[in-house]
Amino acid sequence: MARKTHPAKFPGESSRYRTARNRLLAAEIDLRRQVERVASMRRKLPLGGPVPEDYVFDEGSGRQVKLSGLFRDNLDILLLYSYMFSPQAKQPCPMCTSFLDSIEGAAVHLTQRANLAVVAKSPIDRIQQLAESRGWRRLRLLSSANNNYNRDYYGENSEGGQLPMMNVFARRKGKIYHTYATELQFLPPEKGQNQRHIDMLWPLWNLLDLTPQGRGTNWFPSITYSA
Repeated sequence: MARKTHPAKFPGESSRYRTARNRLLAAEIDLRRQVERVASMRRKLPLGGPVPEDYVFDEGSGRQVKLSGLFRDNLDILLLYSYMFSPQAKQPCPMCTSFLDSIEGAAVHLTQRANLAVVAKSPIDRIQQLAESRGWRRLRLLSSANNNYNRDYYGENSEGGQLPMMNVFARRKGKIYHTYATELQFLPPEKGQNQRHIDMLWPLWNLLDLTPQGRGTNWFPSITYSA
């Protein structure tokens, strides 16, 4: 197949730059195709197991909500992110927090197509105080302090250590099934990387990957930054 190019040129670019950029463009086309191939495989997954119980979460102000109650009448998909924020932790996971800062902005758009919620092990009042400090207004925040959801769906390990995990559930004929989880976190990373199990969902890393210096190997998001 002939290599695809285009006539656009940017001010001052050299022929050496354009030749290298066209090679990269061909690789980006391949990557775009591979991303769609993987997404298609996800969509074709058979249903996973039915949820073992209709977990009850704390939602604040004395309200509780069941897992089944997180599905709206017209939307049969639920994305449920496990946030690393235990009752014993002085602060939440900075990486999870950075990720949720991004998802907060996208939530109003995402929830036109799917249900979305975030669950953490800390008491709901503590989660809500954190959300207020970060300006989160669109994320549906839940506490799993009084149920087994985290253990069953790998939001924590057998020792109670918190884990980041995006799980996807589907409602079919009134029953709820697990359909997908970001399982790359269970596998050894490539050399010089971490598991990157949610990186494609996270604008921060995708933007840094466009830059000459890349994401680097020793920099990670913080909860706060000095001026």
